[in-house]
Amino acid sequence: MLDRRVFIGLAAAALAGGGAKAETLHPVNTLGSADGLAIRGYDPVAYFRDGGPRLGQPEFSVRHGGATWHFASAEHKALFEADPERYLPAYGGFCAYGTSRGYLVKIEPEAWSIVDGRLYLNYDLDVRKTWLGRARIYIARADGNWPRLATKGVR
Repeated sequence: MLDRRVFIGLAAAALAGGGAKAETLHPVNTLGSADGLAIRGYDPVAYFRDGGPRLGQPEFSVRHGGATWHFASAEHKALFEADPERYLPAYGGFCAYGTSRGYLVKIEPEAWSIVDGRLYLNYDLDVRKTWLGRARIYIARADGNWPRLATKGVR
Protein backbone atom coordinates (compact mmCIF):
# COMPACT_ATOMS: atom_id res chain seq x y z
CA MET A 1 0.00 0.00 0.00
CA LEU A 2 2.86 2.38 0.77
CA ASP A 3 4.27 1.93 -2.73
CA ARG A 4 0.91 2.86 -4.23
CA ARG A 5 0.77 6.05 -2.12
CA VAL A 6 4.29 6.98 -3.18
CA PHE A 7 3.35 6.40 -6.82
CA ILE A 8 0.22 8.54 -6.48
CA GLY A 9 2.21 11.28 -4.76
CA LEU A 10 4.86 11.26 -7.48
CA ALA A 11 2.22 11.30 -10.20
CA ALA A 12 0.49 14.27 -8.55
CA ALA A 13 3.82 16.10 -8.27
CA ALA A 14 4.55 15.47 -11.94
CA LEU A 15 1.15 16.83 -12.94
CA ALA A 16 1.62 19.89 -10.76
CA GLY A 17 4.99 20.50 -12.36
CA GLY A 18 3.39 20.33 -15.79
CA GLY A 19 0.89 22.99 -14.74
CA ALA A 20 3.68 25.28 -13.59
CA LYS A 21 5.43 24.90 -16.93
CA ALA A 22 2.25 25.74 -18.83
CA GLU A 23 1.92 28.88 -16.74
CA THR A 24 5.44 29.98 -17.69
CA LEU A 25 4.50 29.66 -21.35
CA HIS A 26 1.77 32.28 -20.88
CA PRO A 27 3.16 34.99 -18.62
CA VAL A 28 0.81 37.48 -17.03
CA ASN A 29 1.95 41.07 -16.72
CA THR A 30 2.37 41.94 -13.05
CA LEU A 31 5.01 44.63 -13.68
CA GLY A 32 4.72 47.44 -11.17
CA SER A 33 3.00 45.23 -8.60
CA ALA A 34 4.81 43.84 -5.58
CA ASP A 35 1.74 41.69 -4.84
CA GLY A 36 1.48 39.93 -8.21
CA LEU A 37 -1.59 41.88 -9.30
CA ALA A 38 -2.59 41.65 -12.92
CA ILE A 39 -3.32 44.93 -14.73
CA ARG A 40 -2.33 46.84 -11.61
CA GLY A 41 -5.45 45.75 -9.75
CA TYR A 42 -7.96 46.86 -12.37
CA ASP A 43 -11.02 44.75 -13.17
CA PRO A 44 -10.73 43.14 -16.64
CA VAL A 45 -14.49 42.57 -16.82
CA ALA A 46 -15.19 46.28 -16.30
CA TYR A 47 -13.71 47.17 -19.69
CA PHE A 48 -16.48 45.11 -21.30
CA ARG A 49 -19.36 45.62 -18.87
CA ASP A 50 -18.76 49.18 -17.66
CA GLY A 51 -17.14 50.61 -20.80
CA GLY A 52 -13.76 51.36 -19.26
CA PRO A 53 -11.23 50.74 -16.53
CA ARG A 54 -12.39 50.34 -12.97
CA LEU A 55 -10.20 49.55 -10.00
CA GLY A 56 -10.98 46.18 -8.46
CA GLN A 57 -11.27 45.36 -4.78
CA PRO A 58 -9.22 42.79 -2.84
CA GLU A 59 -12.39 41.16 -1.47
CA PHE A 60 -13.33 40.21 -5.04
CA SER A 61 -10.14 38.50 -6.19
CA VAL A 62 -9.19 35.36 -8.10
CA ARG A 63 -5.86 33.63 -8.70
CA HIS A 64 -5.53 32.79 -12.39
CA GLY A 65 -2.48 32.24 -14.58
CA GLY A 66 -0.06 32.87 -11.73
CA ALA A 67 -1.45 36.32 -10.94
CA THR A 68 -4.12 37.82 -8.73
CA TRP A 69 -7.00 39.50 -10.53
CA HIS A 70 -9.20 42.02 -8.71
CA PHE A 71 -12.81 42.77 -9.61
CA ALA A 72 -15.09 45.67 -8.80
CA SER A 73 -17.99 43.43 -7.79
CA ALA A 74 -18.97 39.86 -6.98
CA GLU A 75 -20.86 39.79 -10.29
CA HIS A 76 -17.70 40.65 -12.27
CA LYS A 77 -15.73 38.03 -10.36
CA ALA A 78 -18.35 35.40 -11.18
CA LEU A 79 -18.37 36.35 -14.87
CA PHE A 80 -14.59 36.01 -15.02
CA GLU A 81 -14.59 32.67 -13.22
CA ALA A 82 -17.23 31.33 -15.62
CA ASP A 83 -15.29 32.34 -18.76
CA PRO A 84 -11.83 33.83 -18.09
CA GLU A 85 -10.74 33.62 -21.75
CA ARG A 86 -13.49 36.08 -22.67
CA TYR A 87 -12.13 38.75 -20.33
CA LEU A 88 -8.37 38.18 -20.19
CA PRO A 89 -6.39 40.90 -21.94
CA ALA A 90 -4.41 39.89 -25.01
CA TYR A 91 -0.74 39.00 -24.64
CA GLY A 92 -0.96 38.36 -20.93
CA GLY A 93 -1.82 42.00 -20.30
CA PHE A 94 1.49 43.31 -21.63
CA CYS A 95 1.42 46.31 -23.93
CA ALA A 96 -0.08 45.14 -27.22
CA TYR A 97 1.94 47.66 -29.24
CA GLY A 98 5.16 46.58 -27.51
CA THR A 99 4.31 42.96 -28.26
CA SER A 100 3.85 43.91 -31.92
CA ARG A 101 7.35 45.39 -31.82
CA GLY A 102 8.82 42.27 -30.21
CA TYR A 103 9.13 43.17 -26.53
CA LEU A 104 7.15 42.95 -23.29
CA VAL A 105 6.49 46.13 -21.32
CA LYS A 106 4.17 47.51 -18.67
CA ILE A 107 0.81 49.06 -19.30
CA GLU A 108 -1.35 51.84 -17.98
CA PRO A 109 -4.88 50.55 -17.31
CA GLU A 110 -6.39 53.72 -18.81
CA ALA A 111 -4.71 53.02 -22.18
CA TRP A 112 -6.98 50.34 -23.59
CA SER A 113 -9.13 49.29 -26.50
CA ILE A 114 -11.43 46.44 -27.41
CA VAL A 115 -10.97 45.18 -30.95
CA ASP A 116 -13.14 42.35 -32.25
CA GLY A 117 -14.21 41.48 -28.70
CA ARG A 118 -10.68 41.27 -27.27
CA LEU A 119 -9.14 43.59 -24.67
CA TYR A 120 -5.82 45.19 -25.59
CA LEU A 121 -3.77 47.28 -23.18
CA ASN A 122 -1.08 49.80 -24.04
CA TYR A 123 1.96 51.39 -22.42
CA ASP A 124 0.33 54.82 -22.12
CA LEU A 125 -2.24 57.06 -23.82
CA ASP A 126 0.22 58.27 -26.49
CA VAL A 127 1.05 54.69 -27.49
CA ARG A 128 -2.69 53.96 -27.50
CA LYS A 129 -3.16 56.68 -30.16
CA THR A 130 -0.50 55.04 -32.31
CA TRP A 131 -2.05 51.61 -31.69
CA LEU A 132 -5.55 52.71 -32.66
CA GLY A 133 -4.33 54.09 -35.99
CA ARG A 134 -3.37 50.61 -37.25
CA ALA A 135 -4.66 48.21 -34.60
CA ARG A 136 -5.35 45.25 -36.91
CA ILE A 137 -1.86 45.44 -38.43
CA TYR A 138 -0.30 45.61 -34.96
CA ILE A 139 -2.48 42.71 -33.77
CA ALA A 140 -1.23 40.54 -36.64
CA ARG A 141 2.38 41.38 -35.76
CA ALA A 142 1.79 40.85 -32.03
CA ASP A 143 0.09 37.51 -32.70
CA GLY A 144 3.22 36.46 -34.58
CA ASN A 145 5.56 37.63 -31.80
CA TRP A 146 3.56 36.35 -28.82
CA PRO A 147 4.53 32.66 -28.99
CA ARG A 148 8.24 33.58 -28.78
CA LEU A 149 7.74 36.28 -26.16
CA ALA A 150 5.46 34.12 -24.02
CA THR A 151 8.22 31.55 -23.53
CA LYS A 152 10.45 34.18 -21.93
CA GLY A 153 8.50 33.90 -18.70
CA VAL A 154 8.74 37.64 -17.99
CA ARG A 155 6.62 38.74 -15.02
